[in-house]
Amino acid sequence: MKIITTNYIYTPKGFISNKAIAFTDTIQDIDNVDSLKIKYPEAKIIATNPNTVLYPGFINTHVHLEFSTNKTSLKYGSFMPWLDSVIEHREDLVGSCNNDIMMQECQAMMRSGVTTFGAISSFGNELEVCEKTPQRVIFFNELIGSNAQYADMLYGDFMERVKASMSCDKSSRIIPAVAIHSPYSVHPIILQKAVNVAKEHKLPLSAHFLESQAEREWLEDGKGEFKSFFKKFFNTQTPVTNIKEFMYAFDTYPTHFTHAVQATQEELEYLAKKGHSIAHCPRSNRYLGCGRLDIEDLKLPFTIATDGLSSNDSLSILDELRAGLMMHHQIPIEPLASKFIDSITSTPADILGLNSGRIEVGKLADFTIIELPEIPKREDEIALWSILHTKEVSALFINGKQEV
Repeated sequence: MKIITTNYIYTPKGFISNKAIAFTDTIQDIDNVDSLKIKYPEAKIIATNPNTVLYPGFINTHVHLEFSTNKTSLKYGSFMPWLDSVIEHREDLVGSCNNDIMMQECQAMMRSGVTTFGAISSFGNELEVCEKTPQRVIFFNELIGSNAQYADMLYGDFMERVKASMSCDKSSRIIPAVAIHSPYSVHPIILQKAVNVAKEHKLPLSAHFLESQAEREWLEDGKGEFKSFFKKFFNTQTPVTNIKEFMYAFDTYPTHFTHAVQATQEELEYLAKKGHSIAHCPRSNRYLGCGRLDIEDLKLPFTIATDGLSSNDSLSILDELRAGLMMHHQIPIEPLASKFIDSITSTPADILGLNSGRIEVGKLADFTIIELPEIPKREDEIALWSILHTKEVSALFINGKQEV
């Protein structure tokens, strides 16, 4: 048993002060420190620095580790030139991205407070790293392939990767999951098979959706920049599905859609009605010129995520939150900061079915502790000051063990 004390603790009822947490690998009790010492006289006392705030461990729902060597290889500014550069440099970038580099990025995420992340895996290359990192990893095995001629082969490879993630040692904290690359890149036949796999095994399900205007033009009319792209690389000029057909494929299973920047209000309302949610990646959307997700009008839950270094400059969730504060200037900054804290704690925990994301008795002892430069003058601004002033966390616990 351990007892940790901080100035403030972020709970479902807001920030509380003059309290402490007793924990093993899960939270056992929340009370004032003197009462906890009496209840648990053998507990180890962990005293934190002054001006500290304890949060549930942060959750980054959408990360591509496979492109972690990218610095200047890929072209930012507009989606299609970026995608062309991915095709051009993909082999070199993935080939040069070894386990040490990916582990460094996992550690960088921990220093930004991330105790759990969703790894979108196209090839399974990062499975070994995800088994070794102390973090919990929702391992999204990604299905990609729009050519019906190769559908069986692509699905077979996908299933081998799913089985590999399902057979990981439980101590690795790997949670197997399924990801669909996008409506323009996955044939409807194998898409439905993959959704059924997620349903059968109750696995988290994710899908890229309407990231760019070019994608929308292609799916609606078979026109635009994607037309020349598919002709050049895949010798086809016809989309394999359309927007409604793709959305309907997920009707019976809650899915965490990524981006949805170009979705209409009607489409977003449909997704909300079906119990879906969105992973919002502010910097990635800006860097690739995709537009802005109108979160002020969103009627479905959303998480904040970093995406990968193929479309970002860091995997710091704190950097992402600061970028989001700037992007969504239409929303008052204090309530937006509080919403953003929920978007990396309780909201993703609910979406992904995790026993974390809240400081409550019985929840996993995953904590992120940040140190403010001074005690806040107003408690309702703690979330905002936490985001603005924190570049790296002062401590991080996963399963009750300190990792940072």
